[in-house]
Amino acid sequence: MIAMATEAFHLDAVQPITPQIHRHLRERIIRNELTPGNRISEAEIAQACAVSRQPVREAFIKLAEQGLLAVRPQRGTIVSRIAYGAVLDARFMREAIEADIVAILASAPDAGVIRSLRRQIDAHRDVPDADPVGFIEADEQFHRMLADAAGKGGAWTLLEGLKAQMDRVRFLSLGCFPRRKLIDQHARVVDRIAAADGAGANAAIRHHLREVLVELPAIRDANPAFFDMPAGDIPAPVNAPIKGGNDT
Repeated sequence: MIAMATEAFHLDAVQPITPQIHRHLRERIIRNELTPGNRISEAEIAQACAVSRQPVREAFIKLAEQGLLAVRPQRGTIVSRIAYGAVLDARFMREAIEADIVAILASAPDAGVIRSLRRQIDAHRDVPDADPVGFIEADEQFHRMLADAAGKGGAWTLLEGLKAQMDRVRFLSLGCFPRRKLIDQHARVVDRIAAADGAGANAAIRHHLREVLVELPAIRDANPAFFDMPAGDIPAPVNAPIKGGNDT
């Protein structure tokens, strides 16, 4: 089935074209507007955007590297299924990076950073229950703020590429998040940073980022066509032990 990937979208002529096309398609795939098996056409997207095929091809290559597209020579390009193992790997890498980020922040708490993070948590609480997309966006903003405050914005940009499959899972589970629990976990992380409790902040962020593992089997069972499962037994998540702080 040909996907409606050629809908008109604004391109800023003064900005590089390839990143804009990549960002647009990536967002549509992550939000499951383009679903596994949908075919998308390089030529049609180029025509719709009034650009040459080269920037579209480059965007396709990057999306394929992120596991979002399968480029099949002579057969077309389709949206990939969610690789179950890749979700577990991405979540593991995200936890490792963010555990270090909060440890950096807790080593020298900054009052201005703490205020900004708490304002973001308040804004997160104000997102209406009927706006699950807004909830995810507020969650992303909180984690990006942590990375930026620690001087690790580049690490977060790297993570955005690595966690694409994990983000697709999150959008499959819209409306099923334990919203208040997740926000309270954000507050716990900030409280431990403010208290200069590096071990506690580390434990708090690890607990928070493992929440998706609780929901993952049910999400997979509810959306079997979206997942690419390995042969044999379903892989179990392997996690580092959580040590220190008051969360052990």
